[in-house]
Amino acid sequence: MTSPAAAPKRVGLYAGTFDPVTVGHLDVIERASRLVDRLIIGVARNPGKSPLMPLEERIECVSEALPAIKARTGGEMTVVSFHSLLVEAVRANGATLIFRGLRVLSDFDYEVQMTGVNRRLDSGIETVFLMASERTQFISSRMVKEIASYNGDISEFVTPYTQARLLARLAERTG
Repeated sequence: MTSPAAAPKRVGLYAGTFDPVTVGHLDVIERASRLVDRLIIGVARNPGKSPLMPLEERIECVSEALPAIKARTGGEMTVVSFHSLLVEAVRANGATLIFRGLRVLSDFDYEVQMTGVNRRLDSGIETVFLMASERTQFISSRMVKEIASYNGDISEFVTPYTQARLLARLAERTG
């Protein structure tokens, strides 16, 4: 008698620059991790952007937040960096799903275009959109950096670890 074949693992990838990673990003990570067997968080090295925080530090900030999420979800999560087309990163990590968070209508317009391009590049990869939760829909990395640059309180938008890292980077820039 043969045993039934194990179902293939559902692997998804959630990518971003995460400069810095916000509670909005972490909310998407937590929700996406409940939908797959394994979630890869891809930290992008994007030549079109000039991040305040170096790649390694952005990876650390995401990684530092994962144990609390794993404790709540039991999900398997890995953080990787990539410097390629998103579909190439998805393939390289054995994923078949791309997770994207949507906050506002302008996000939707951009993401629909990207989904179409990604589908043309690899029709076997699906994109899953997760709407931002009501408590995080107004948060963006750009806004967090701006608030912090004027010495505003960003503690409700990022983890304490990320807040310390971001404030240190801003101090270096102005110091």
